[in-house]
Amino acid sequence: MENKKELRGWLDAFGLDHPLVIAGPCSAETEEQVLKIAHQLKNTDTSVLRAGIWKPRTRPGNFEGVGALGLKWLQKAKEETGLLTTTEVANANHVDLALKHDVDILWIGARTTVSPFIVQEIADAVKGTDKIVLVKNPVNPDLALWLGAVERFYEAGITKLGVIHRGFSTYEKTRYRNNPEWQIPIDLQNTFPDLPLILDPSHIAGRRDIIFELCQTALDLNYDGLMVETHFDPDNAWSDAKQQITPATLEKMTIDLKIRKVEGDEVEFKNQLNTMRTQIDLIDDQIMDMLGKRMKIVDNIGALKKKNNVAILQVKRWNEVLGRMILEGEENKLSEEFVLKIYKAIHQESINHQKKVIND
Repeated sequence: MENKKELRGWLDAFGLDHPLVIAGPCSAETEEQVLKIAHQLKNTDTSVLRAGIWKPRTRPGNFEGVGALGLKWLQKAKEETGLLTTTEVANANHVDLALKHDVDILWIGARTTVSPFIVQEIADAVKGTDKIVLVKNPVNPDLALWLGAVERFYEAGITKLGVIHRGFSTYEKTRYRNNPEWQIPIDLQNTFPDLPLILDPSHIAGRRDIIFELCQTALDLNYDGLMVETHFDPDNAWSDAKQQITPATLEKMTIDLKIRKVEGDEVEFKNQLNTMRTQIDLIDDQIMDMLGKRMKIVDNIGALKKKNNVAILQVKRWNEVLGRMILEGEENKLSEEFVLKIYKAIHQESINHQKKVIND
């Protein structure tokens, strides 16, 4: 698949003067609920009504969706409000039912994206249609797997494609339900700048109080749209209650969000920006130089350990370094999460260097 301007043709056809907004409940619960939310959204910036129809949960026993019955509610909401509709499909049968109920956009969930077998089954089922297909990132941070899923639909003749960034699972405790790992969608953007990129802040956040800041970050990174879970009574939603917001909150949020220009117009602005970027480039060069010097010392430590038959991993020393760096990070206004990520990477590279020295 090559990057082409045509990739964003379906999005340009909306003719929007703001980012695309997809909104609606995590799960379709009742016909009344779906219609009420749809009518509350129709006069906002929302273009597409979303609702989960099939909701297999991580563990059985929780509400797992109303099934195909909910598709009739989406169809009725579309007729009454004019909003387009979208739902998640996880197999060929879902695709068949969604097509029969005139669902406009199909999205592929994060758990589905991890399986090329299932993605291919869905791609074969949607082949020959003109539907828009949006692919969520896989649960694990793997850009190749994400792009591979998109390419399967492209090879099936689906030209109306986009991706949804919903964050990545991690065993470490962070402030997010799913860690955003912003660099992965940025790398995707660099490879396919015309492939529409949409943020799902609800699944990244896991709680409603940080949804706005996630949306603002996405717009600052030139994302093309937002998929936000909304419910008229979020606290009593049948699934993912903590991460849903009301349509009224969504409307205020879309007003308050700032859309940045890709580039500034003023000469003075560009001069100042170029100066600051040059300063960053110089500091980046220094960082790489210092890391190179650090690893040379690590190689010497590896040689010393080899000579004295000492194990590579020294847990006490590692914990001391980590504790000291976290404190220094705080003094320099660096988050603990960032310091941990950087120093774990440095530590892993140090272990790799020492292993090479000892094995040689």
